[in-house]
Amino acid sequence: MKVLFCTDGSRISFNSLKNFSKWVNDCEVDVITIIDWSFLPDNILVEADGFAISCANMADDILVFSKLEVESYGLKLGERFKFCGSVVEAILEQAQKKDYDLIILGSHGKKGLQKWLGSVSREISYGEHLSTYVSKNETQAERILFATDGSESAKHAIDKAFELFDLKDKQVFICTVNESPETLFLDGKMDTNWILEIERQQQLYSQETLSNLQKVFEEKGVKVQGSSVLIGYPSQKIIDFAEHHSIDLIVSGSRNKNKMKDFLLGSVSKRILENAKCDVVIFK
Repeated sequence: MKVLFCTDGSRISFNSLKNFSKWVNDCEVDVITIIDWSFLPDNILVEADGFAISCANMADDILVFSKLEVESYGLKLGERFKFCGSVVEAILEQAQKKDYDLIILGSHGKKGLQKWLGSVSREISYGEHLSTYVSKNETQAERILFATDGSESAKHAIDKAFELFDLKDKQVFICTVNESPETLFLDGKMDTNWILEIERQQQLYSQETLSNLQKVFEEKGVKVQGSSVLIGYPSQKIIDFAEHHSIDLIVSGSRNKNKMKDFLLGSVSKRILENAKCDVVIFK
């Protein structure tokens, strides 16, 4: 496996790599850090004074420290890159050069020099093709939740998790969510029998989905600790479940909705990424 680790030198960014390292056995890590002037007023010319040199030296120090961190986690260090300019553009440019399995980012939403990880993690994760692992806090990296709706994107996410992660000795949970009647359109709510039939069909489909998924895990020698059908708004129910069961990592797929549809409806994976306290991996 080959991943691109994005860091601004903060402890939160390195915690994301530390968390990630506990899920994998064999992994090569490229490291990228970016000098971003965008937070400064336009009338300040950083290139003309010692500030630019200072930032460049800081970026070099980050790359030196990243080497020690990568190797301390038992991962193989690949190449290290330093860019100046737009953070998102630099990451996307580098990602296009190589076929990375995952982009690793921390997220803290700070301002100023370290402002970019919060917003950058979202922009990269919302991209059309990049699979991302986003972390906000250091975790035990022991309990993992697979949230599925039985779709092809959900199946793909599960397959990729088995391909890239070592789930041996991990505590695995699986869940699916049935939409609550409150989310159905008004005309449907007027027919009680219709509502009951929809709920019955949802329950049957969900139970079958989880049963089939549990068989997949058993065939791969992975024991499932808990299997649940939740009822309500999918993203919120998955987040609540994760908090209640002290989940360290949520695995989610993404259908790559177009920007207008994503703006109007929001995606489950997007809402999970923004609101979950634990790590989130989104496979595209």
